This record gives sequence, structure tokens and C-alpha cells, in this order.
Amino acid sequence: MVVVLYRYMELSTEFSATAPYVLIGTGALIILVGSLACCCTVKGQPVLLYIYGAFLMVIFMLEVSAGISIYAYRGKLLEGFGKGLNQSLATYSTDAEKRKDFDVIQSTLQCCGSNGYQDWLNMDLDIPMSCCIDYEHCEPNTNVSQIYTQGCYNKVVDFLNANIGLVGGSALGVAFFPVVGVLLACCLAKNINKAKYEQMA
Repeated sequence: MVVVLYRYMELSTEFSATAPYVLIGTGALIILVGSLACCCTVKGQPVLLYIYGAFLMVIFMLEVSAGISIYAYRGKLLEGFGKGLNQSLATYSTDAEKRKDFDVIQSTLQCCGSNGYQDWLNMDLDIPMSCCIDYEHCEPNTNVSQIYTQGCYNKVVDFLNANIGLVGGSALGVAFFPVVGVLLACCLAKNINKAKYEQMA
């Protein structure tokens, strides 16, 4: 998100600059908990394994909560993206950073404007070269056949609607891995306790 998606997301009025770092922090927490699992297994302490299982359950709840939040607020995110695109259109000629982000989106997604290439004409602006199908041989203001005509907002909405089920299913599938870890940790702790009792007997 920091390296690739940032240019897309920062155009949305609903985007928080801290979001990528929250994800990085979550990843670091998962690595830390995974390292804890190794220590628990080596030490052979059931209590540590139960603590590890509790950490995994917390991670599971966080992942499910994040997935539900994204799904529930997807409409608001799309609305914020639409507003952000329109604001970026208005400041395209004056804001170099927004111009760069908008150009990246148009050339990558093969789209032009927010709702279509007419957005540029309606604002008395030249159609940017990033709308060109063939960047080297293009005259965007004189030949409509040489530019992308679909709006970037519709392109993003169509992509999300086509893939929301796949993304949601994948997220839930990944979220259930910690549950398996909880079960395995509890089973291992139980077996260690059983082995200790048998040694004492």
C-alpha cells in the first residue's frame, strides 16, 4: 500500500495516511507472535502455548473486524474516491502532486477523467497525455479515437464490484489460519501436560 497503492488511495477524501502503517504494524505483530510460537514449542511450557493461542485469537478477531469494516464502508470509500477524483480534476493544473497521481491512475487503469474524457473539456482543460492509448503518437484534443474514453471512477467501481466476493472470501480464508493455530497450540499444550503427568506417575 505504501509503495504501489498509495497514489490511488490518497486521491480519496476518506483515505487516512496512517492506514498503510497500521497494516505494517499488524504484519510486525504477526511476525512477533510467530516467533513467540517457536519459543513456546522449544520451552515446552503449556502456559506459554495458551498465551500464544490467546494472541492468535486476538489477531483473528482483528482480521475479521477489519474485513467487515472494509465491506461495510465500501460505499463510503467509493464515494470518497469519487469526490477525491473531482477535487483532483479541479486542481490538476495547479497541484503537481495531484497531477502526478491522476496521471498514474489514468495510464495504469487505462481511463480518462473521473466520469469520462469529457470532464477535461467541461473544465476548459486540455486532455492530458496520460489519457492516450499510444503515448508517443497521440493528439488527445483532436482525435478521440486515440484516447481512453471510460472514466476512472467507473473503472474502479466495476473492478471492485467484480472482485469483492473473491477479495472477501480470500480475506476470510486467511483470517481462519489463526484459528487453526489456536487449536494446534491448545492440542500441543494438552499433550505436554499429559506427558508430564505420565513422567510423574
